[in-house]
Amino acid sequence: MDWTEITVTVPSKDIETAGNIAQMTVPYGIYIEDYSELEQEVLEIANIDLIDEELLKKDREHGIIHIYISPEENPAEAVSFIRERLGAEGISYEISSGSCDVESCLVSWRKYFKPIPVGEKILIRPIWRDDYEAGDRVVLNLEPGLAFGTGTHETTRLCLEALEKFVHPGSRMLDVGSGSGILSVAGLLLGAQSALGIDIDEMAVKSSMENAKLNHVEDRYKGIKGNLADKVEGTFDIITANIVADAIIMLSADIEKHMDKNTVYIMSGIIDSRLQDVLDALPENMTVFEQYEEKGWLCLAAKLR
Repeated sequence: MDWTEITVTVPSKDIETAGNIAQMTVPYGIYIEDYSELEQEVLEIANIDLIDEELLKKDREHGIIHIYISPEENPAEAVSFIRERLGAEGISYEISSGSCDVESCLVSWRKYFKPIPVGEKILIRPIWRDDYEAGDRVVLNLEPGLAFGTGTHETTRLCLEALEKFVHPGSRMLDVGSGSGILSVAGLLLGAQSALGIDIDEMAVKSSMENAKLNHVEDRYKGIKGNLADKVEGTFDIITANIVADAIIMLSADIEKHMDKNTVYIMSGIIDSRLQDVLDALPENMTVFEQYEEKGWLCLAAKLR
């Protein structure tokens, strides 16, 4: 069956807020076209001032957000949500939708996914790109498909930077809402002994297992479909939950039983306006000891007292 592609055009000054709203409609990736700072970005990244003529013709005043909705989802609901939230933010917009087969969606989406250095130790490399220099970084080869978690979004980058600090040889890791498996695979490449990824989306679980195999860590990774309360037993050294505030709040009732006094619980996907809601929902004997922020998104690291 065909997927639905929704495109949302907004003024460039509003692209960050609109992108955050769009990200709430799907559990997998979106991509954004924003050429407002084209010359500066090309000069910084490539150290050249010669830019392709086709790029120079792009609209500099507006950005375009592309969202892909699978056949199992409701595109009309997503469009309604986006309209409501953009209207509430006072953002002017144009929105349209059309059908595309999954391969066409992937081809379009992949054009905008490039090798990305994250933190001090990781380089995320989409498997279709060979134009990269890793230096001393570990290379995380990624075939994300349309499963959430490409490293391009602030929430994922913040989680990866936190993982660099807390993963150590022998760590046992639990990745809740694993998506593409990017956090689990990164943890294993950084030295974790094992990682268990759990997601309610079957496509995400399949994607995570394929990514573990791509990075030759499949013998230390297990991906399962289901809910935390029903499928997971025991405690872990590191727990990651890169999801959304409401889901983290729901997890708060169950996460404690998977922690001991040394467990580091990394929560991300929290927009700043929901920080207090998340903090209020945490167990009384849990303390947030580090906080990371980028462009209005927060990542928290917590432990039991």
